[in-house]
Amino acid sequence: MRYSRVLKIRELTTTIYFIMLLRNHIGQKKNWVSDSQKPKTIRDFFYKIASVFFISFLLLLSAISISLAEDSYPNNLYWGDTHVHTYLSSDAFSTGTRITLDQAYRFAKGERVRASGGQYASLRRPLDFLMIADHAEDMGAFAALSKGEKVIKDKNKLAELITNLVSLPTAKDIVNSKTEDEFIALQNRLIYAKGLKQTKFNLDQSFRKKVWDEVVDEAERHYEPGKFTTFVGYEFSASNNGMTHRNILFLGSPDETKSILPFSSYHSNDPNDLWDFMTQYKRETGGDVISIPHNSNLSRGQMFKNETFDGERLSYSYLKTRAEFEPVIEVTQYKGDSETHPLISPSDDYADFERGWYDSLIGSNNDSISLKKENAKNSYARSILKNGLRLESQFGINPFKVGLIGSTDTHTGLATAEEDNFWGGLAYEEPSPYRARGYTLNSGSAGYAAVWADSNTREAIFSAIKRKEVYATTGTRITLRFFAGWDFQASDLDQPNLVELAYKKGVPMGGDISRSQNRKPLSFFVTATKDPIEANLEKIQIIKGWQDKDGILQEKIFDVAVAPRIKKCVKTDEKNCSLASSQAGSYSNKDGSESLQAFWEDPDFDADEYSFYYVRVLQIPTPRWTTYDAALFNKDYSANQLVNERAYSSPIWYSP
Repeated sequence: MRYSRVLKIRELTTTIYFIMLLRNHIGQKKNWVSDSQKPKTIRDFFYKIASVFFISFLLLLSAISISLAEDSYPNNLYWGDTHVHTYLSSDAFSTGTRITLDQAYRFAKGERVRASGGQYASLRRPLDFLMIADHAEDMGAFAALSKGEKVIKDKNKLAELITNLVSLPTAKDIVNSKTEDEFIALQNRLIYAKGLKQTKFNLDQSFRKKVWDEVVDEAERHYEPGKFTTFVGYEFSASNNGMTHRNILFLGSPDETKSILPFSSYHSNDPNDLWDFMTQYKRETGGDVISIPHNSNLSRGQMFKNETFDGERLSYSYLKTRAEFEPVIEVTQYKGDSETHPLISPSDDYADFERGWYDSLIGSNNDSISLKKENAKNSYARSILKNGLRLESQFGINPFKVGLIGSTDTHTGLATAEEDNFWGGLAYEEPSPYRARGYTLNSGSAGYAAVWADSNTREAIFSAIKRKEVYATTGTRITLRFFAGWDFQASDLDQPNLVELAYKKGVPMGGDISRSQNRKPLSFFVTATKDPIEANLEKIQIIKGWQDKDGILQEKIFDVAVAPRIKKCVKTDEKNCSLASSQAGSYSNKDGSESLQAFWEDPDFDADEYSFYYVRVLQIPTPRWTTYDAALFNKDYSANQLVNERAYSSPIWYSP
């Protein structure tokens, strides 16, 4: 995709400055030149005027040329989180979170804030953008009830809820527990209280509007174009025998976003009804809006099933609407990874990654293996990317042509995704000697969204998300570029303007490429650079999916760049890998590389087959958050001690 940009402000200002100088120079009625400089003839006069105009024209042309040369493609990488919950979410409040909207924004900007458990928390590096996505269902109700506000008409239910809420232990009580038994007892009370989220309050419209206006106002107050971007949004927490949750991200002025109230699962669990609401918002306001599915790994096959919510057959209209409103999916977060699963990618050595939540909620049930496989096919990103090819061959449209992003889904208000700075998914999981137990052990420290855009503004980042020039990471800030084209050459990798060449010759991640008349194999560039404060990179893989001539969906993994392996990181290697609790975190960077790149041609390319390609970048194994906890609190936990942090690019699609 080619970029078109207006003049940068600094260049436009320079141009206007010179024009004003010219205007003042010509327009002064007296003493516009000294007597010795006055034109002696009409010809001299017009010569001077023409010269000034010509110079000004060259300056204007130069400004335009510089601007277009510098900005012909998006060259800025922005990091963010589109899935943060604060005290306004009922399940966050009832499990101890007291972080406000303002505190969540200030934390994301890099400020030090006091967490709900009383400890101070901060990011090593600020984020560039954030969306607070509190649950639409009863948003703000628990916070208001705890203050004695009578937001529920049923007096008996009101009294009962207030009693329950004010009697709950605080996150500080739990974090500061003196014994493990005390911690468990207090935590169980908050785990039980989390179930209060299911209460349907039938809140007054005026209260709902007051809370939503606060959401919009805080997002506007913290929006600093060019420095920090906020998005107005919320979470639609639907369920259909499995999680079918989506985050709704708006683009619009405060008047536009305040003109609606969030559409929630109390209105309908059917995503088609949600899309109708989004269509109405676009039509009535002129703004824009997208839906971001997440936790599809816990959807039991419901998120991307091959029928509508009501069990009806898919139609072109339904698939077109889905494709319009859901350009990306959240593929990694604290409740697990949704790229793929060993059940459906048995030959993938890296498919078994952060699946604790899946194993506890779904893998442990009594469903047959065949049913679990079928459900996984309709839950995980790689599988539904393949299914999109099949649907395109049937309907002429691919509803699963989706980009990949990560986000945290934190319910603490703290957008942290680093293993050694993990503040849990819920407030009672903030750092303490006893937190690494139960479901908390299942949680991963993930993830973030990376966006290639021309500027840190709502419009630029929203545009990048819609065109899918984005990628997901598990929290590490790997820099990743991925391109496909017909005219790439291996020697291009040595060019200093490789990225510019790649945009000229091909398409970036999230793009589409069609059949070439030259019968060449499809080729790719991929470059990856490690996070400056994280571990080295282990390898770059390209994952291909395609529908073969018999209509069978296939997948294959190619290692296109592999770093040298000097000393394998194993549990007994305490010196280099430091897996003993007293040495946690001092992993060896003897393995891996700071950067990897590859030129790759698909050896199996068939110009008649629909296909997609995406990149997975793997870091060398490093300690998981449980290992850091073990070192800090001198404990021995049974959870995974190592983790391969990773990045997933958005795919590139080939169509015959």
